[in-house]
Amino acid sequence: MIEHIEPVEEEVPDDDVPDVKVEPVADDDGINAEDGTTPSEGKGAKRKRAPYTKGPCEHGVKKRSQCKVCGACPHGRRRSRCKECGGGSFCEHGRRRTQCKECGGGEICEHGRHRSQCKECGGASICEHGRRRCRCKECGGGEICEHGRRRHQCKECGGAGICEHGHQRYWCKNCGGGAYCEHGRERRRCKECNK
Repeated sequence: MIEHIEPVEEEVPDDDVPDVKVEPVADDDGINAEDGTTPSEGKGAKRKRAPYTKGPCEHGVKKRSQCKVCGACPHGRRRSRCKECGGGSFCEHGRRRTQCKECGGGEICEHGRHRSQCKECGGASICEHGRRRCRCKECGGGEICEHGRRRHQCKECGGAGICEHGHQRYWCKNCGGGAYCEHGRERRRCKECNK
């Protein structure tokens, strides 16, 4: 028959006992006797979080973080994309950081062009015919109308680049097109402007 032996408890010396901070008992009014503070005040007190909000903001935008009114700067833009507020999207040269050649932005390839529009890099915007995909007639690009012209320069489609006189807006003297300088001449051929 096996005898049952009771385990012997060893006495632990006072040196090995870990220090445990015990909070003094609060009085009836909730104030601790030692320092006169309530348990929620002072060091280690947790901040109350705002209640979790679900759904669109008060302006009806489903993602609150993308609401132009709630998350906008004083100029009505996203704070990170506002040049005047010094948004993080802009580099020291005043350009979009990703599109700055001097900063080596991610959208600029080794040839100094926009990566998507570089023929040598095989950019996604270049079609198999070596043209910008949106402007290629053979590929049926989005900028080409049913008449085979660039949509905004087509008279029959009433493109935005055509003025009321039936000319390309840029080249119309009557509309004050950008091709003409203040002297009434073609900007590129004006001697006074090109001094």
